[in-house]
Amino acid sequence: MNEPDLSDRIVLVTGSARGVGRELLLATADRGASVAVHYHTSADAAREVADEARERGAADAMTVQGDVTDPESVDGLFGAVEAELGAVDVLVNNVGDFAPAHWEALEFDTWNRVLETNLNSTYLCTKRALPAMREDGYARIVNVGYASSEKGLVSPENFPYFVAKAGVLMFTRMLAADTQDDGITVNAISPYVVENSEEFPEELPRDRPASFEDLIAPLLFFLDPDSGYVSGENVEVDGGWLPETV
Repeated sequence: MNEPDLSDRIVLVTGSARGVGRELLLATADRGASVAVHYHTSADAAREVADEARERGAADAMTVQGDVTDPESVDGLFGAVEAELGAVDVLVNNVGDFAPAHWEALEFDTWNRVLETNLNSTYLCTKRALPAMREDGYARIVNVGYASSEKGLVSPENFPYFVAKAGVLMFTRMLAADTQDDGITVNAISPYVVENSEEFPEELPRDRPASFEDLIAPLLFFLDPDSGYVSGENVEVDGGWLPETV
């Protein structure tokens, strides 16, 4: 596994009070980063993560509250991080709700929430972070997608989630091209089923879900200074899952 030294980096992982976001953030703390634990409503859990980050070697750690679907709230949360830690130079866009129900059964508010938390949040947080990143001339952005959504995976169940994640991956490729002269890389990690997933299919690739470590490995590769030519890429962490019906 790559072991990049992140002691001079300021990391913000959205939705890092719990689950995948928590583990990705703590992996950067292990390597000395200053970390901002973002939460929307889970203040107590966020404080616990910040405490653990300090114990695990983070240069500094803070919690920051915000609604990543609201432009003013996003501006406020970045302002808070900048005031306490400095400008964010590693952004992991992890927040993203899903709605595992038939599309006709979804309320319009639920449809919008899935699109907003996955796609709009990625756009808003990235747009807010970019000016300082461009000025600094070095940054890493990693977006969380979903396995096979880049291939046009669709289903009547959870349809807005697939649409949103396809958009996240399109945004990733676009932004990689748009930042190629700025010292910034933009990549994506797209899991299928993870160890903390709420639902599991009857058959899993390699007879298990992805572990947190399986997701941390590509994250650390993308954050490595030696990976500066790797941008616009999407690593599918799916164990070889083939969703097509032959």
